[in-house]
Amino acid sequence: MATLIGANDSSPIEDAQNIKNACKGLGTDEATLIFILAHRNVSERKLVREAYEEIYHEDLIQQLKSELSGSFQRGICNWTMDPAERDAAFIKETLKKEYVDYKVIIEIACTRTSEEFLAVKRSYQLLYKHCLEEDVASKTIGDIRRLLVAVVSIHRYEGEEYDESLAHLEANILHDAIEKKAFNDEEIIRILCTRSKKQLSATFSTFRNTYGTTITKGLSSDPSDGYMVTLRTTIRCIKNPRRYLAKVLGYALNDLIAEENALSRVIITRAEKDLNEISDIYFKRNGVTLHNSVAKKTSGNYKTFLLALLRKNSV
Repeated sequence: MATLIGANDSSPIEDAQNIKNACKGLGTDEATLIFILAHRNVSERKLVREAYEEIYHEDLIQQLKSELSGSFQRGICNWTMDPAERDAAFIKETLKKEYVDYKVIIEIACTRTSEEFLAVKRSYQLLYKHCLEEDVASKTIGDIRRLLVAVVSIHRYEGEEYDESLAHLEANILHDAIEKKAFNDEEIIRILCTRSKKQLSATFSTFRNTYGTTITKGLSSDPSDGYMVTLRTTIRCIKNPRRYLAKVLGYALNDLIAEENALSRVIITRAEKDLNEISDIYFKRNGVTLHNSVAKKTSGNYKTFLLALLRKNSV
């Protein structure tokens, strides 16, 4: 369930004009920017951005970047972007780093629907004049390349149907590979990167019921093993994306210096989807609400903005 519901009586033209007024003069009226943008849904934000460009012949994102700074600037600009454009930018940003954070790519590829991720790949190609698969391949090697290229290449079936006999067969295949510690076996990558999420859910359940343990328990948890981290992350994102994202939030709030981008990324990308459910899981894991954790660990306009998306704060 989403934490944000659009404003029924909003006017894109009035919003654009009020945003422009908030950016005039010596200082910026950040409270007005939050009041408007943090309370508009994706369709409304698109109309505001279009109205702003039509009236002022400027891109709203570039205007915000010129007026704001720091975490607040990054957060509200990402929020205002088209979701596919935003995800493409997240991936491009991590691919540009010397040490690529593969978890960001997996998170986006495995927690979006097939149609959503296809839109991400189209946006990536339009924005950066490269195909995503090409850039992922150029920034990875060996087993990580094989797995990641497969993950970003798939267009999964999204239906509810699954084959129980296939789930038993492939649970056995996965178990045999794990028992042999053949973690880079082609069959593991084939199964993870060709089956629907519903089919994989059935396979993971069969694995647990048959062997008395989860599939990830048999995988090495050595954080220095890049391929194993990538493999475990892929399985966890597919198996229970909300639980995985709740963990990402927990890690981010415990180490904001290193993981602040993850905090805003998850809140921004899930606020119009299932942030309430993720928040519930976060509370069960940590014994404190996500709202209270964000309120305690962040400050200023960035804090006000994130709490507005969590719908626990009135601006």
